[in-house]
Amino acid sequence: MGAITYDIEIPSSIPASKMFKAVVLDVDTLIPKIMPQAIKNVEILEGDGGVGTIKIIHFGEGSQYKSAKHRVDAIDTENLTHSYTIVEGDALAGVLESITYHVKIVPTEDGGCICKNRSIYHTKGDVEINEEKIKEGKEKALQMFRAIEAYLQTNPDA
Repeated sequence: MGAITYDIEIPSSIPASKMFKAVVLDVDTLIPKIMPQAIKNVEILEGDGGVGTIKIIHFGEGSQYKSAKHRVDAIDTENLTHSYTIVEGDALAGVLESITYHVKIVPTEDGGCICKNRSIYHTKGDVEINEEKIKEGKEKALQMFRAIEAYLQTNPDA
């Protein structure tokens, strides 16, 4: 099994704690509300939302995927970090064992934040991942982040 890692950093004017709440704690209800074409709904299969929780994501009609099952690996509300792993679903495209995401929201001096996201693709055997697929994943993550950011800017009490 191989692993391919990529990092993305996205600056925002939204305060770090507010962004963490939206991107991590409220994302299961927020994304289906603001981007139903991407994610139709998220269903908890096991757990209470904390570490060890197993969720299934049902993608929207605008997605090329139907569903993905993921496990919450870590949530640290004090340090604004979150890790989770996609362990099953057509998003793994039959060539991946799993995809692990590590998210850290870092406050900036101007009152905003930087969202740091590390994605680790764990391949089956010696499978090579197409760079276009990685670029596509980065673009989707950026679109989702920007949609959440726009929602928070227009709904300051959210």
